[in-house]
Amino acid sequence: MSDRRTAAVLDRAGLDALVRVLRARGHTVVGPTVRDAAVVLAEITSADELPFGWGTEVEAGRYRLVPRADGAVFAHTTGPQSWKAFLHPEREKLWSADRTAAGELTITEERPARTSYAFLGVRPCDLRAIAVQDRVLAGGRYPDRGYAARRAGAFLVAAECTEPGATCFCVSMGTGPGADAGFDLALTELLDAAGHRFLVRAGSDAGEAVLADVPHRPADEDTRAAARDAVAAARERMGRAMPPVDLRALLGDSLTADRWDDLAARCLTCGNCTMVCPTCFCVTTEEVTDLSGTHAERWQRWDSCFDLDFSRLHDGPVRSSGRSRYRQWLTHKLATWYEQFGSSGCVGCGRCVAWCPVGIDLTEEAAALCEERTARSRTETLEESPR
Repeated sequence: MSDRRTAAVLDRAGLDALVRVLRARGHTVVGPTVRDAAVVLAEITSADELPFGWGTEVEAGRYRLVPRADGAVFAHTTGPQSWKAFLHPEREKLWSADRTAAGELTITEERPARTSYAFLGVRPCDLRAIAVQDRVLAGGRYPDRGYAARRAGAFLVAAECTEPGATCFCVSMGTGPGADAGFDLALTELLDAAGHRFLVRAGSDAGEAVLADVPHRPADEDTRAAARDAVAAARERMGRAMPPVDLRALLGDSLTADRWDDLAARCLTCGNCTMVCPTCFCVTTEEVTDLSGTHAERWQRWDSCFDLDFSRLHDGPVRSSGRSRYRQWLTHKLATWYEQFGSSGCVGCGRCVAWCPVGIDLTEEAAALCEERTARSRTETLEESPR
């Protein structure tokens, strides 16, 4: 944790005040709330709508909302949504075209809505995911103007992880459980003999300004130490871990591995993993017309590399098998993403594990590929040894 900027302590009333201040500054506040037996992200108007007293139990292919007696608000794991649903929405109109009775054609570009979001409760893994999408969608020669407009006004309030779930592996990916950068404010929730409170740290000038308007008290050393200890303890309780090897080299060495066949026998190629992933960004475009033929619209919508038509060319799909499509997804996510964007495409949030309907666990698959590579190398060494 860095102490270069203001650190303070908020109580329950302070969390209420934070939401009010953000709304007063013109932000649409989005945070976790309970709906349909899950913790989901939605617009909130009061801290009362946050999931106080709720936690989650997760495993591969399993997610359950469970009540808690301690009233914790950020004790849940990541849910089925990520913040990309707001910054990079699943469906967005790009333009419309109209033909008049005289035959004149008018094309109207759709301008991105001027929504100024404040995201409350962003996990450190999701902070890193937003940074990844910033490089993918707001950087380069052809930025996504809609994403850039929504991202430019976003205010990020992180919530450090103190209770990781069974599917979390952010430590393996270097993305958590502590928040070190990329936030305007960072909260660490504490429930102990000193009461229910939040250490809050400013990470930007905008964060400093908001914190100045929220009732708080200076951070004492006991609270700082308790927050550090809570995050450090979470680091030791990760539910999953990637094998401690160079994942880029592992995937590059495993293109013909037998494990892909085993995986393909289980994978439904449903695309759930790409939909819940906070960094998957692929889209396609589609045109729709009205019955008169005088009005047409072009829409951008999420797409998935698990879709058979995703790689379709004039003579058919490039990746016609489930084996090749899962291999493409995992290899891109953990390895070739570096070549394009300079980082891994995985942040260790575990959503793809929890929300896979058949419980496929990419950490388990990486470990199996690692074991197969080791066995193959051992066999090749024996075969090459002089007899």
